[in-house]
Amino acid sequence: MKGPIGIFDSGYGGLTVFKSIAARLPGYSYLYFGDNGRAPYGDRSFETVYLYTWECVQWMFAQGCPLVILACNTASAKALRSIQQNELQTYYPENRVLGVIRPTAETIGNFTQTGSVGVLGTRGTVRSASYPIEIAKFFPDVAVSQQSCPLWVPLIENNEHESAGADYFVKKYLDELLDGRPEIDTLLLACTHYPLLIPKIDQYLPAGIRLVSQGAIVASSLEDYLLRHPEIASRIDCSMQQQFFTTGDAPSFEEHASAFFGQAIHAIAVNGFKK
Repeated sequence: MKGPIGIFDSGYGGLTVFKSIAARLPGYSYLYFGDNGRAPYGDRSFETVYLYTWECVQWMFAQGCPLVILACNTASAKALRSIQQNELQTYYPENRVLGVIRPTAETIGNFTQTGSVGVLGTRGTVRSASYPIEIAKFFPDVAVSQQSCPLWVPLIENNEHESAGADYFVKKYLDELLDGRPEIDTLLLACTHYPLLIPKIDQYLPAGIRLVSQGAIVASSLEDYLLRHPEIASRIDCSMQQQFFTTGDAPSFEEHASAFFGQAIHAIAVNGFKK
């Protein structure tokens, strides 16, 4: 039996990745699952993020998803490797789980002319050092500087990202990253929420610095993956359905989702996920 491609995030941010994937690969069916009832993941421990992520991935497998994309940098940093190396091999050897960090690391070096990249992310992603580690595998000569932006996700999820109050924290984190680092010419938004702040970021970004978000990169990587793995592609439903689920409140999810996904959606609440 064929099933949809699963796209997972701790909340709404993964919808920006889903939007890019659906635009590039419109012929597939998709199931989006946001763990809003337990979000945010950014400051949670490795153990907690792993347990929450694996629980959600198993639920998505139970809905028939043969392939799940962790469209969440924190989950990709703290849970993906363990799931791939341990749980999948033991319990779901025919299914696959992919993340957003590796495809980004494989391409980010192509954007920089100076060989210096800045990474903006949650505390969890920054502390994991996943980006410096992964980028070094593909671009060992690229220098990576990181900056955690702990207030950006709360601003976005409380619909304050367009307010005047958001300017202070956008400028603050950009200044902290770029101060004393004039060589940086590329900034990576290493959180799928952050594209909603691009208009604000652009106001304070010095000329000559390129801003990179992950949606198009992940979508291109997924297209390539499915071409290289026809055994997975053949198990994906092509009726072009889109389903949305959340562990939080469905009406609240629907209200916020349109800002991330670009259109109104209908969500279904899923119960039984304990904090």
